[in-house]
Amino acid sequence: MSFNKEFDQHGAWRKQFALRLRLLAEWLSDHDLMEPGIRERLDGLHAQVKNDKIMVAFVAEFSRGKSELINAVFFAGYGRRIMPASAGRTTMCPTELGYDADVPPCLRLLPIETRLQPLSLLDWRNAPDKWERVDLDVNDPKQLARAIQKVAEVRRVTLDEARGLGFWSDETPDDNPLTNPDGTVEVPKWRHALINMAHPLLKQGLVILDTPGLNAIGAEPELTVSLLPQAQAVVFILAADTGVTKSDLTIWRQHLSVLGEGKESRLVVLNKIDTMWDALSSPEQVQLQIASQRTDSAEILGLSPRQVLAVSAQKGLLAKVNRDKKLLEASNLMELETALGVDLLGQRRKILSSAVATGIQSLRVETTRMVHTRSRDLVEQIQELDGLRGKNAGVIKQMRLRIEQEQADFDASGAKIQAVRSVHLRLLKDLFAMLSATHLKSEVSVLSKALRQPGIKLGVRRAYDHTFDRLRADMSKANGMAGDIQSMLEGSFKSLNAEYGFSLQAPTAPQLAQYVNDLDLIEKSHLQYLSLGNALKLAQPEFAERLARALMSRLRVVYDTAVNEVELWNKSAAAQLDAQLRERRRNFTRRIEAVSRIQQAAGGLDERIRELQGQQAKLNLLDAKLGELTDHLLAAPEEESDEALAA
Repeated sequence: MSFNKEFDQHGAWRKQFALRLRLLAEWLSDHDLMEPGIRERLDGLHAQVKNDKIMVAFVAEFSRGKSELINAVFFAGYGRRIMPASAGRTTMCPTELGYDADVPPCLRLLPIETRLQPLSLLDWRNAPDKWERVDLDVNDPKQLARAIQKVAEVRRVTLDEARGLGFWSDETPDDNPLTNPDGTVEVPKWRHALINMAHPLLKQGLVILDTPGLNAIGAEPELTVSLLPQAQAVVFILAADTGVTKSDLTIWRQHLSVLGEGKESRLVVLNKIDTMWDALSSPEQVQLQIASQRTDSAEILGLSPRQVLAVSAQKGLLAKVNRDKKLLEASNLMELETALGVDLLGQRRKILSSAVATGIQSLRVETTRMVHTRSRDLVEQIQELDGLRGKNAGVIKQMRLRIEQEQADFDASGAKIQAVRSVHLRLLKDLFAMLSATHLKSEVSVLSKALRQPGIKLGVRRAYDHTFDRLRADMSKANGMAGDIQSMLEGSFKSLNAEYGFSLQAPTAPQLAQYVNDLDLIEKSHLQYLSLGNALKLAQPEFAERLARALMSRLRVVYDTAVNEVELWNKSAAAQLDAQLRERRRNFTRRIEAVSRIQQAAGGLDERIRELQGQQAKLNLLDAKLGELTDHLLAAPEEESDEALAA
């Protein structure tokens, strides 16, 4: 199955899930079950599925046909090239293609001069007025291609300007660009580009990252320590006739082999196999040569041979435009699309389905608990009223007084419940302080200072080791604090359940230990810059400054994510307690109203019991319907996966 078809199915599943989730929300509201805690979970699930992004990063040295491959896989439907793919250097700055419904179709370009200012790319993303904007007409392929051509723009600067921007180093002359007759050098005009367009795949959550060549990658550390590690798949493009060259191997070793353990998400593409279609060689000989290149490349890069594919992007694009099935088959492009679709989307769907299933289960448990609490209260009321049969007015009056006393005692117990909240919030305050931006900045301050010191940074590796050891220890300590708070919650909820007949159950504690792995990956992605070979680059103050900003930017994301998880956990516990307090107060009101009606009308007892029995029957139906609706949501990912396999 092609990547496009597989992605269409992924998008269809997400839309179907969102629809089912909305229907569940409407049903819960109609039956007075939409408590704040449940709404929070529903909103979280909806956002999780709606905002799920899949980033595919294309990485290559210059002139490997990377932009042409993007055109062939994603944009052949336009009947022409959209990404610039002429001979020579094309994409000169990292370019992201995605879709945001709140932003009109446009190309946004961040000037290269922003490298001279002390802000990270993440900070610049939050300053849209600093980007140059070009509106796009997605219905006009020519205008679209002409506008996107701007990502290939360069500008001429003096050597001093090039040094400041990170494109010239006197210590590593081999990496410097060629000088022009007037002594200037060409550098990219733009630091980063964002393309927002309503392409069907982009609308469904695909994000394409098109990266420039080796020099431009190395000059922008935030790209290699932040953006590339976030990609769900990395497609590394080589030339089929040359295989793995020295510069290709440098990119692989310095920027790709350090992205973590998920090597199965890497695909290597030997592009331009059409250059090997030699009229003097038989088709069998050509295939043997291609197979040999695949095997050699896999061995050099330490991958399985099945992760190395040989294609012709140019012929594949031409075949799609001309609807030439024979040429498309010869290009092997569909083999790449199948690998992207089945492997990438298959893995992503499993991850998303698992996360969604966990959320739905929690939602079901919370809602079922509320239904059962109401049902239990009805049973108690029925038993209470049934005991009044044949009793005189005095007994009924005494019952009312007893209920009112119970209500007064419950209201007076508010101090004890508030004490539970106070202890919980005090412990949470310490946990939030451990994960705060202020604490993070303090922990990283020594490393930041080491990176910013002038000259060769001999002690920077030790500073990295010590800093990440402290961060891991802090995250482990935070995880222990969360465990202590969970134990306190469980004990408090157990006590309240015993004393007041609640059915409180502490929500699952956040697993902060998982963020230790994220810290490991961040540290690993930085090690490439601490090698002896990069000592001279690290000695450049501008580069070291950008690296320090990239580090803080990435760490901030990890800590913010951990904080969000703790906040959701806290809200879930608080909402559950609030819901049961409200139910108990409503129950007292209903019981007093029932006794009042019985006091006022002789036949009111039987009538009220019948009413309560009718409500109980409705609750039983609600319970069954809730199970049916949530089962439908839980089964949806599996059904879609089965349909995809059947297709």
